[in-house]
Amino acid sequence: MQRLPRGTPILRGQLHSKPSNGHVAFIPQIRKLVFEFCEAWPTSAPLREVLGLHAETLARENPHVEIVVKKRMYREPIVRGFYLNDRTKVIGLKKLTKSEVMDKIQLLLDSSGAKIKSLKGQPVQSTTPSTRGIWSGMHVEEPFKI
Repeated sequence: MQRLPRGTPILRGQLHSKPSNGHVAFIPQIRKLVFEFCEAWPTSAPLREVLGLHAETLARENPHVEIVVKKRMYREPIVRGFYLNDRTKVIGLKKLTKSEVMDKIQLLLDSSGAKIKSLKGQPVQSTTPSTRGIWSGMHVEEPFKI
């Protein structure tokens, strides 16, 4: 631990820690949702219906999320999620039903915005290889005796 030189003032803002997920509170990672749709194209109809029926309840249930609705003339509907780690996720809503659109919105709300990582290969790397399998006294020629 470093010591401060004598006479150095300690500011009140330096006395508390930064918030982090999982310790005391949960900090949602999404900060903004942007809905873009065309008023003329029929592929935007499910998104227009969802926004007409559920936009207000979506905003009330998620006060931490800024919700923006933009017109995107003569293009397919999309929804963009902006996250605290300065990443964005874009999901196209072409040919989706109302329930599928709500599922995609919930997917963005629940996501962390982190890059998708491949789980292929060895998840655990070790300098010393271990034995394979689980040892059991029942699977030997002569049972283990105490």
